[in-house]
Amino acid sequence: MKMMFICTGNICRSAMAHWLMKKKVEEKNLQGIEIYSSGIFAMPGDVSTEEATKVMEEYGVNLKKHRATLTRNSNIQEMDIILCMTNSHKQSLIQMYPNLKDKIFTLKEYVGLTKDGVEIKDPWGYDIVTYRFCAAEIDACLEKLTEKIHDNQE
Repeated sequence: MKMMFICTGNICRSAMAHWLMKKKVEEKNLQGIEIYSSGIFAMPGDVSTEEATKVMEEYGVNLKKHRATLTRNSNIQEMDIILCMTNSHKQSLIQMYPNLKDKIFTLKEYVGLTKDGVEIKDPWGYDIVTYRFCAAEIDACLEKLTEKIHDNQE
């Protein structure tokens, strides 16, 4: 299964989701999962923000190796599932790739954590506390996602 996380710049939310999910997949020994991320308006090669990098260190994840990928330059056509941080990302992708419509969801929608809506707000430009909140929200979604994958692999 190939999955891609999508946000705007691929330096905060989708980067955190990508590498945190990679860690969870390894820890839970889930097989055959490939994880990617990209940003709809990413500047290729950009590094993650200092705050995202610091917060991911708290989760035992090294974001220093991450480099932003522009969605248009990515392998999105190969994905089995595409998980967006906001509904506007989802709608943009459906317009860009109508053939992938059935594979595109918001992350919260896909895992069923929609009590507070389907958006994972962009922490870019905010303080470390905002990043921690964002990372915790992503982490909760990824826990659900790994459970869902695990159940499907049984």
